[in-house]
Amino acid sequence: MREGVKKEDIVKKIFQFLESLPIPIQFSEIPTETFLPGIKIEKGTILVDANKLTHPGDILHEAGHIAVSIPEERIHLNNNVTENNTTKEGEELAAMLWSYAAILEMGLAAEIVFHPDGYKGESDWILNQYRNQVYIGLPLLQWMGLTYLDTEESSFPHMKKWLRE
Repeated sequence: MREGVKKEDIVKKIFQFLESLPIPIQFSEIPTETFLPGIKIEKGTILVDANKLTHPGDILHEAGHIAVSIPEERIHLNNNVTENNTTKEGEELAAMLWSYAAILEMGLAAEIVFHPDGYKGESDWILNQYRNQVYIGLPLLQWMGLTYLDTEESSFPHMKKWLRE
């Protein structure tokens, strides 16, 4: 995180953004180890343990999984949503790109989501692709109706809507 930006302020801004969509999110003690420290999806709600949270941007990535899921599936999302669920693996690219658009929409640095400890050490490469407008996963977001097609009045990273219908 950049100097001068407090973790608590970032978390507050992310909570406000997600609640406005609405994506269910709440603070909760998480007694078990989780895929991402301090974050757990339980029945479509993001639980955040502030004492265990190491990277606030990870909240947005998990929110991306909820956002790109169809409404009927959201309530059934738990823990690592792609584990043992091959139908969700394809949505990983869409969730990543969604979280990139979200962090930009909030006016925060993309490195908050794409930090060095994430994305199997490829966060710099991913950010470089996005900054060069190589939006891996864009056709998925377009197909889901979340962002604009190349022929429409706006373009990514602007979103038509934040939740898949």
